[in-house]
Amino acid sequence: MQNYQLKSAQLISRILSPERIFITSFAGLILAGAFLLWLPFSTTKGLGFVDALFTAASAVCVTGLATIDIGEDLTVAGQVITIFLFQIGGLGIITFSAFLFGIMGKGISFKGREIVQSTFLHKPRRDFIVILRSVLIATFIIESIGILLLFSRFSQDFPFWTALYHAVYSGISAFNNCGYSLFSDSLVRYQGDIIVNLTIMGLIVTGGIGFVVIHEVYYRIKGSEKKLSLHTKLVLTATGVLILGGAVLFFFFERNHAIKDMPLLTQVLASLFQSVTPRTAGFNTVDIGQLTNATILMMIVLMFIGASPGSTGGGIKTTSATLLTLLIWSKWKGNEEVNIWNRTIPKDLITRTIAIIFASAFSVFLITSVLLLAEAENLQPLQSRHFFVEYLFETMSAFGTVGLSMGVTPKLNDLQKLAVILIMFAGRVGPLTLAFSLARRSVKKGITYAEESVMVG
Repeated sequence: MQNYQLKSAQLISRILSPERIFITSFAGLILAGAFLLWLPFSTTKGLGFVDALFTAASAVCVTGLATIDIGEDLTVAGQVITIFLFQIGGLGIITFSAFLFGIMGKGISFKGREIVQSTFLHKPRRDFIVILRSVLIATFIIESIGILLLFSRFSQDFPFWTALYHAVYSGISAFNNCGYSLFSDSLVRYQGDIIVNLTIMGLIVTGGIGFVVIHEVYYRIKGSEKKLSLHTKLVLTATGVLILGGAVLFFFFERNHAIKDMPLLTQVLASLFQSVTPRTAGFNTVDIGQLTNATILMMIVLMFIGASPGSTGGGIKTTSATLLTLLIWSKWKGNEEVNIWNRTIPKDLITRTIAIIFASAFSVFLITSVLLLAEAENLQPLQSRHFFVEYLFETMSAFGTVGLSMGVTPKLNDLQKLAVILIMFAGRVGPLTLAFSLARRSVKKGITYAEESVMVG
C-alpha cells in the first residue's frame, strides 16, 4: 500500500512538474482571454476566433502583434480585458496566485515557490516573500509614475477621462513590454515629444531589466546592499551597451532615410526609441516598413536578444547573449574558464546558455519556414522575395515578444496566425521552461563512457 501511494505521489509530481504548471497557467489564461474577446461585447464589428486567440496570445505573451486595430476594433470592455491579460501575463499568473495565498495567510506550495523563484530570481533567497512583495509594489509604483507623466501630456490632446484612459493603457502596456497601443499609428504622432518618449522608454527599460535588478539597485542606493551581484552588473552593462549601440547604429543607418527630414532632437529621440523598443516592447515612432535593410537586420538581432531574465520581456535574454560573447572571447584567448569581474561562470550554466540560444534559433527558423510555405499568393520568386525578410522579422518579433511588424500581421492567413501564436507562446515560456528543465536535470549519471573526439570547425 505504501509503495502504491509513493508511486502515485511520484507520478503526480511528474505530471504536475513546475514546468508544466508554468506552461499550463499561460495556456489557460490565453484560452480564457480568447473566449472573452470572442464574445460580442468585446468587439465593435465581430471577431473570428483565430483573431481573438491571436489577440489574447499576443497580450498574455506581452508581444503586441495584432491582426486587428486595438483602438478601433475592440470595445472599451475588450480593451480592458487586454489590460488584464498583459498585466497578468507580464508578471505571471503564478506570481499573483502566490501573493494572494500569502496575504490570505495560506502557505505557498513548494512548486509555486520554485516557479516564482525561477521566474524572478537568479538564485534562491530566504527572503522570497519579501522579493515577491517588492515585485508587485515596484510594479504599482513604476506604472503609476509612468501613467501620471503620460496623462500630463495626453491631457493636452484629449478630454480628462480619455487622456487618463490612454495613459493607463499605454503605461501598463509599456512597463509589461507589450506594445499594444490604442493609437492606430502606435506612437508615431509623438515621435518628437520628450515626455512621451522618455516616459515610454523608461517604463520599457525598467520592466525589461528584471525585478531582482530593480530590487538590488534600490537597496544598494539606500545602503542596505553592500554590492551588486554579478547578475545585476551583467544586466545593467549589457542593457546600456545595447541601447547606446543600437541608437548610434539606427541614427547612422537612417540619417538619410527615415529620420532625414526630422529636427535633430527628434532624430535623437527616434534613434533611442527604436533602439529600446526592439528588445521586447513593440511601440514605434517611425514606420518600420520604410527602414533600410541594415536597420532591419540590426533590429532582428536586438529582438533575438530581448530583455533580461526575471523581467516582463522575452528573447534569449541579455545575460545569455553576454555569456555567449564571453565564451567566444575566452576561447579566442585560449582560456578554459569564462571569467569576468573576478568571477568564474559555472560550466553547466554555459552549456545551458548554448542550448537555449540554439533551441531558440531553431524555433525561429522553423516558424519562418512555416510562414513562407503557407503563403497563399501564387507569385513568381522575384515578386515574393520580400516575404522572406518580412516573415523573418515577424517571427523574430513574435519570439522576442516584441510586437514590431513590417505591416504583414493583418495579412496573415489562419495557418500563419496559428504559427505565430505558437512562436509567441514559445518565446514567452519556452526559454525559461527550457532553462528550468535543464537545471533540474543537470545531475551526474552513474555511468561514464570513454571519450572520443570528432572534428569541428
